[in-house]
Amino acid sequence: MNTSKITVIAGHVLFWLFNYWFMTMGSEFNWNGFTTTSGSFGYAYTYGLFFNAVVFYAQVFWLFPIAHRNKKRLNFYVLSSTVMLLITAVETYFDTVLQGSYNVQNEPLLGSISSNFIVHIIYTIAGFYYSLTFELRKTKKANQKLLEESYKTELKYLKAQLNPHFLFNGINSVYHLIGKNNDLAKETLLQFSGLLRYQLYETSAHILLEKELDYVLKYIKVEATRRGSDMVLNYEVTSENPTLKIAPLLLIPFIENAFKHCSSHVDNTANTITIHIREEEEKLTLNVVNSYDEIPYKNAVSGIGLNNVQKRLSLLYPEKHQLHINKEKAMHRVQLSIRL
Repeated sequence: MNTSKITVIAGHVLFWLFNYWFMTMGSEFNWNGFTTTSGSFGYAYTYGLFFNAVVFYAQVFWLFPIAHRNKKRLNFYVLSSTVMLLITAVETYFDTVLQGSYNVQNEPLLGSISSNFIVHIIYTIAGFYYSLTFELRKTKKANQKLLEESYKTELKYLKAQLNPHFLFNGINSVYHLIGKNNDLAKETLLQFSGLLRYQLYETSAHILLEKELDYVLKYIKVEATRRGSDMVLNYEVTSENPTLKIAPLLLIPFIENAFKHCSSHVDNTANTITIHIREEEEKLTLNVVNSYDEIPYKNAVSGIGLNNVQKRLSLLYPEKHQLHINKEKAMHRVQLSIRL
C-alpha cells in the first residue's frame, strides 16, 4: 500500500472519529427524542453514524461506478433510492427499540423516518460528489500523462524534421565555398562537423545554456565565412548565468532563417543581419533583424525550421515565452523571450 492510499484511509478514519466526538461529546444534541444528558443520544448516534457510513461508501464503491463507469443511470437512481429507503427503515427500527429502552414518549414515527431519510440523502450526495471529485482528479492526471507522452512524441517528430533541414542548409553552405576557396571550404566543413556532432549527441530534453550559445556562435561564424563581404553582420551573445538549462536547437532556426533569406543587393552594405542574444535574471531574449528582398524568389523554400521551432516553443514553454515575427520596410524582425 503506497503512502497516498494510507493518507486517504487515515483521513477517512479521522473524519468519522471527529464526527462522532463532535456530535456526542463536543456539543449537546437532541435527535428523535434521544438526548445527550440521558446518554441515549450517544447510543443512537453510534449506529446512526454506522448507517451514514454505509450510505456514503455504497456510493463510493458501488453506486457511483454503476452510474459513471458503466453508464447505467437508471440503475443508479433506482439502487440509490432503494439503499436509502432500506437503511432508513433499519435505522428507524433501531430508534424505536432504543426509544422503548429509554421510555421516550410521544415521538412520532413519521418524524423519525423523515429525519433519518434526510440525513441519508445528505450522505448519499456527499458520497456521490466525493467520488465525482476523485474520478475527475484521476481523469485529469491520466489526461496530463497522455498529454506529456504526446508532447514527447511531438518533440521527437519535430526534431527529426529539424535535423535534416539543418543538414541540408549546412551542406549547401559548404557547397558554395568549394571551388572558390578549398582551404576555407575544408575549415568550414570541419566546423560544420562540430555543429552536427552537437546535434547528434545533445539529445537531452534540456541542456546547459552555455552549450547552446556556443553552438549558436559556431553557426554564426560558419555562415559569416560563407557569406564573406556580401553582407554586414553584427552580433552579440551575453549571459549572466550560463549554467541555466534550455531545450536544444531552439534559437538556431531563427538565425538560420536570417542568413538564408538575407537580401542580395549589389550594394553589400544594404545586406544586413543583426543578432543580439542576452540572458539576464533567468530571462533569455533573442533579437534577429535581417534585410530581405521584397520580391521573393519563385522557388523559395518555406521556413520549415521556423514552423517547427514555433511548435516546440508552444510545447516546451507554454505561457513562458513570447514570440513576435514582423516584416516591415524590407526588414525581417524576430523578437523572442523565454523565461528559463
